[in-house]
Amino acid sequence: MLRDDTLATVWAPRLLALLRIVAALLFMEHGTQKLFGFPALANQPPVMSIYWFAAIIEVVGGLLLLVGLFTRAVAFICSGEMAFAYFMSHAPRNFFPAINGGDAAILFCFVFLFMAAAGGGAWAVDNLRVRRLSAVPAE
Repeated sequence: MLRDDTLATVWAPRLLALLRIVAALLFMEHGTQKLFGFPALANQPPVMSIYWFAAIIEVVGGLLLLVGLFTRAVAFICSGEMAFAYFMSHAPRNFFPAINGGDAAILFCFVFLFMAAAGGGAWAVDNLRVRRLSAVPAE
């Protein structure tokens, strides 16, 4: 049986990293679909439109979250993009997320908001940056 301190100190950061990686891959998929028609053909938004910028945030933000670079800031931006997308595109269709198609946007919004507060967990490039900065002697 796992002890509570083992679960919190060893497994929680690893599971947070796994959540970050899976969410980033799914998020990127939405952006690549809009920009490149991959994995499924979608209506490509006009360049410089609000949907085009959303797709850029999804691809670039997803890639940064995937590797765990600038996790807190990027997750906050992605969370905001999903909140904006929900209220601009989904909420006007219907009050209920299961009907208006916005359940994924809501889930992404709150997962990314959690990551903005919690960080990227284990296996994030941010962890290497912190170690490198703490290894520099103060003058």
